[in-house]
Amino acid sequence: MAIIQIRVDDDLKDDAQALYDELGLDLSTAIRMFLKKAIAVGGFPFDTKVDEAIFKALKALKHSHVISKENGNDKMTLDEINEEIRLAREERENNKCNIT
Repeated sequence: MAIIQIRVDDDLKDDAQALYDELGLDLSTAIRMFLKKAIAVGGFPFDTKVDEAIFKALKALKHSHVISKENGNDKMTLDEINEEIRLAREERENNKCNIT
């Protein structure tokens, strides 16, 4: 029997493992199933096209991640983000009061 080694990021492996655990499969069995199906259909066992709207959304999401990294806030927690929003709203309200 041959051994195939692949490298994937930890999150991808963990998410796939959790999915296949729910289905009662181990990751090796799921990959064997993928390979067998690919051979049976003579290619990928699923459509490899991405809907244009989804593609644009993914590009926008990646771009927003780049901007977030550049601004140093890509590791912020939801609580930290909410606090930033609260402070910005408070500052905006204070500026309104100073103008009138």
